[in-house]
This record gives sequence, C-alpha cells and structure tokens, in this order.
Amino acid sequence: MNNGMFEPRPEHKFTFGLWTVGNPGRDPFGDAVRDTMPPVDLVKLLAEVGAYGVNFHDNDLVPIDAAASERDRIVKEFRVACDTSGLKVPMATVNLFYDPVFRDGAFTANDANVRAYALQKTIRAMDLGAEFGAQVFVLWGGREGVETDACRRPDEAIKRFREAVNYLCEYNIAQNYDYKFALEAKPNEPRADIYFPTTASYLAFIPSLDHAEMVGVNPEVAHEHMPGLNMLHSVAQAWEAGKLFHIDLNDQVPGRYDQDLRFGSATPKQAFWLVKFLEDVGYEGMRHFDAHAYRTEDYEGVKDFARGCMRTYLILKEKAERWNTNEEIRSILAEIETTNISNRFENAGDLLAIEFDRKQLSEKGLRYERLDQLTIDVLFGVD
Repeated sequence: MNNGMFEPRPEHKFTFGLWTVGNPGRDPFGDAVRDTMPPVDLVKLLAEVGAYGVNFHDNDLVPIDAAASERDRIVKEFRVACDTSGLKVPMATVNLFYDPVFRDGAFTANDANVRAYALQKTIRAMDLGAEFGAQVFVLWGGREGVETDACRRPDEAIKRFREAVNYLCEYNIAQNYDYKFALEAKPNEPRADIYFPTTASYLAFIPSLDHAEMVGVNPEVAHEHMPGLNMLHSVAQAWEAGKLFHIDLNDQVPGRYDQDLRFGSATPKQAFWLVKFLEDVGYEGMRHFDAHAYRTEDYEGVKDFARGCMRTYLILKEKAERWNTNEEIRSILAEIETTNISNRFENAGDLLAIEFDRKQLSEKGLRYERLDQLTIDVLFGVD
C-alpha cells in the first residue's frame, strides 16, 4: 500500500549494535530468555531486516580473555560475514563498564593501573574498529561516576578523563585512523551518579581538550529522557556547535530506569520532532538504534523489533515532509515569524531610540495551540 516507502534502504543509514539485536533479555530480576547468538549470525539477521550497518563494542565481537589466535579467527569470520551481507561497520566502541576491574570507573578510577589498563583496552578497540573501516568511535563512561563523593573530588575525575581523551586523540593521530570521537552522556545507572550526566556537560567539556576538533557527542534518546530532558534540544545544541558526530535512537518513559525501548514506541511526538530536525538540517551521519527487543520475544520478535525501529523512523520522516508542506502550518509560521524590524543594530543608540508598543506586542495571539493540533492531525493521518 505504501509502495515500499517505509522499507529501509542503504541511503537511510540505519545501523544496530551487536549488543542490541544480540541482547538475550537478561535483566536484574531475571536470567536470559534468548540463547546467545554468535556475531556472524547477528550480521545475517541484520542483513535480513534491511539494516545498513552493524556496530560493536570490542568484547561484543572478541571475548575479553581471547587468545591472539582466537581473536584473529573471530575477526576473519566476522569480516567474511559483513562482506557477504554487504553490511558496513561505521562505528566502534569499547566496553569499560562490564568487567569487575572497572567497578570504580575506567579513565577516572583511583587506581592508576586501572586507568592505564582502560587506555590500553581502548586503543586495542580502536585498532579493531579501524580494521573494519569504522570512522566514529563512541566513548560511554558508564562507570565513570560514584555512589559516594567521599571517594574522590569530582574535579580530579574530570582532569583524569581529559587526560585519557587527549591520549586517545594523540593515538588516533599517530595511527592515521581519522576517527571522530563521540562522547555519550547519561545521568545515572549503573552508577548512582555519572560525572557527565548530559550532552550539554560534554559540550562544555570538549573545548578544554587538546584536539577538540576531533571530539563531539553521541546523544541518546533514553539518556536524555531519563532525567526529563528534551532530546531534540540536546541534539540541536550539538548540531549548532558542529558536534553531532553520532546519535543513538531508542525510546524511554521519562523518570524511569534505562528502558532502551523500540524507537518511537513510548514518546512518538518527541520522536517526530527529532526525526524532523535531523531531516530538515540534513544530518548525514548514521541513524543508530541503541535499543532492545522486549524480554517476551524470541529471535523472530527481535526481527520485528529491528524492522519496527526503522519503519517508525521512515513513517515519521514522511510525516515531517507532510508537516513542512501543510498549507495552514506554513501560513501560521509565516504570520508569526513576520517582522518589520531588524534584530541587528549598528549601535545601542539605534536600538534605544525605538519606541516599542508593549501593549500591542503582548496582544497578538501566536496560534501555538492550533500549530500543535495540526501536528497531531499530521501524526494521526487526518490532515
């Protein structure tokens, strides 16, 4: 009926992590409900549902204690699977949160040996990603935080994190990898408090780096929604600063634990504004889905989940096009944006010389109620 307009194509740049479709459904209150699927089989699954690419943490692909020969075998098999399926590997990242060695953090840990090991593990993950042509390297500091501030001063933690990122940038230059680093924020979980809780925290931090030009952010819907923030605003700030290097799409009910729901399934109106923004500004990066299927599903349900993420994005993209061309919406926008005065003045004297009619300015209705209802009409298909 839709002539394939909601079917994923390579130009949509939809990607999934091995840890997303490979999530076995384990949670703090229950064990796995799906068998662990090998990475090469996950590649086949993603190719079947129409994804463009597959991303991975280092240990999603190679076990943390793998011998060199095992590592080479796994990498070779994965490369064959990607080549056969046509899937790309646009992004790689490193797991610095699961192993017990990182219980006090990685780059910010009090133990200098842990900090050094974290750097070593990260550069090896960079090497691995580079073998597959990854161009973005995401850093999520899931353990970079505290349960009690008695353990260290937070400014010292920030200094340690800066030293680590500077080191990784130098390694990036030395190896000619040409990575762009994307820092991913989260307010809490698994730590009680994480040092860089919001995208804005990282945007303030990045200018202090030695190579700020190669470091940006990776906003995630769930991580912004958890504390009740507006994902669109975080993404827009990153975009305006030239720092939107990657994005994680999922969904989340504000105020709850990290849910990683199917994109657009919980807050479709917010998802609409996000998709509309990305398409309106011409974002050319990957649309990466960092989400998990419900624990109720088998692997056929996982495929439904993956297809649903991509389909919802494309539906909202089509809705954004309809919103942009809706005659009444365009008319209202033209009316409320009309102005007879420039916002730029040669000097303060020119501005001070103007006599504003406050009463007249305050009386004009802005029709935001109508605009919002028209948005609902577009989303519900009754426009």
